[in-house]
Amino acid sequence: MEIGITTFAETYPDPETGVLIDHGERLRHVVDEIEVAESVGLDVYGIGEHHRADFAASSPVTVLAAAAARTSTIRLSTAVTVLSSDDPVRVFQAFATLDQLSNGRAEIMAGRGSFVESFPLFGYSLADYDALFAEKLDLLLAIRDHEAVTWSGRFRPPLEHQAIYPRPMQDPLPVWIAVGGTPQSVVRAAERGLPLALAIIGGDPDRFAVLSDLHRRTLEASGFDPAATPIAVHTHGFIGDTDEGAADEFFPSYVVPMNRIGRERGWPPMTRAHYDAMTGPHGSLTVGSPETVARKILHLRDVLGISRYMLHVSVGTLPHDTVLRVIERLGKEVAPIVRDAVGD
Repeated sequence: MEIGITTFAETYPDPETGVLIDHGERLRHVVDEIEVAESVGLDVYGIGEHHRADFAASSPVTVLAAAAARTSTIRLSTAVTVLSSDDPVRVFQAFATLDQLSNGRAEIMAGRGSFVESFPLFGYSLADYDALFAEKLDLLLAIRDHEAVTWSGRFRPPLEHQAIYPRPMQDPLPVWIAVGGTPQSVVRAAERGLPLALAIIGGDPDRFAVLSDLHRRTLEASGFDPAATPIAVHTHGFIGDTDEGAADEFFPSYVVPMNRIGRERGWPPMTRAHYDAMTGPHGSLTVGSPETVARKILHLRDVLGISRYMLHVSVGTLPHDTVLRVIERLGKEVAPIVRDAVGD
């Protein structure tokens, strides 16, 4: 069972002091987090791509490359790469370069993107939201699987027996598909034999069982082995000494971005009652003592059949030292409970 961390390199003003760290400091914090995550035995760290003021990592692969120079074992992933608004050739080259620099630790987690700022930024229409991703994913996989590529499509100039370098150390370079809950995206991943990452940010996580089952059934129907094609889960969460203490400490930080994003998307403000329901046994938040968090991870494994769990702790305004403390607890206290239970 692999256990890791994800971040969007969030930068929100502290709700009490109003202090806002700059993007450079936040990115240096992320590299520190990756180094600590490796030191406590975590398996993977993923950085999300965004193009807005409250997220610092518009180029996750650059940050991962900086972390590659300070680490030796932890896997380095995006969470996600917004492939729809990028060029698959450049994506492949960047991650092949990272793979060589890191001695074979790079992964691409590709997604359509929950935030859409990159589409007008790079000259794409949201009317082509799904078509862009489907075409660019197939081109990325063609580049990954063939040194020289002949290809044509709607959204990019054609390639005529074009060789693309560098080649990665891993063969094949891992490509995951991140899904927020759309069955068609699950089918697209499975038809191509790709591992699935489920982003659970609301509702009862058990409802995602239909998607994990769909992934496995489609893999089999497409001639792939489900046992060799993993599923991961990403949830927001926090680890404290006690369940109550963890919930109290995380709430002021968590509510800031949830309400800001909620205003953009028409969600009602988050109340403490709503938050408390989300931290409960059937809620989407993985918040509590190390024992409670471990139980939630093991429940996700039992219900969804996951082999990788990724905790997103830096959702809001948490101080850097608090985030590092949570990462240490995940590696030193939670991970051993989970691994002992599953026999890893």
